[in-house]
Amino acid sequence: MHSNEFFMKQAISKARKGIAKGQSPFGACIVKNKKVIALAHNTVFSTVDSTAHAEINAIRMACRKLKTIDLSGCTIYSTTEPCPMCFAAIHWAKIRKIVFGTSISDVGKLGFSEILLTNRRFNRINGNKMKITSGFMKAECAELLKEWKFKKNKVY
Repeated sequence: MHSNEFFMKQAISKARKGIAKGQSPFGACIVKNKKVIALAHNTVFSTVDSTAHAEINAIRMACRKLKTIDLSGCTIYSTTEPCPMCFAAIHWAKIRKIVFGTSISDVGKLGFSEILLTNRRFNRINGNKMKITSGFMKAECAELLKEWKFKKNKVY
């Protein structure tokens, strides 16, 4: 039986692969019934698509794999707190559990143009009953940000 740590490590590994390909330092893993359904990293630059965040890519993969837009019963593991766009997509996909490492404010300090609307606040404003676990394996996820920060010729 796989644990939360196993699934977050999958997202971290995928983010690392994205960094190696010149992408931003973010990864996501969608799980259902303790099985990985989708694993993705950002592809914003390679696809020239500002919506190609790791979470959006993972949601698209999961929907195709399960042949449904209803991802009820799934959990999403994200190396960084989902941005408001990704949070909204997670909501619309009916994913009710988010587990993330670093925060929106952590990546904002690196120069990403983040909207500082936390998942907890978004959840409260919208009246969602989404379960949010923040700071999970934060040190390991923060390593991704450091790797990316010191990478030469990066784009953001």
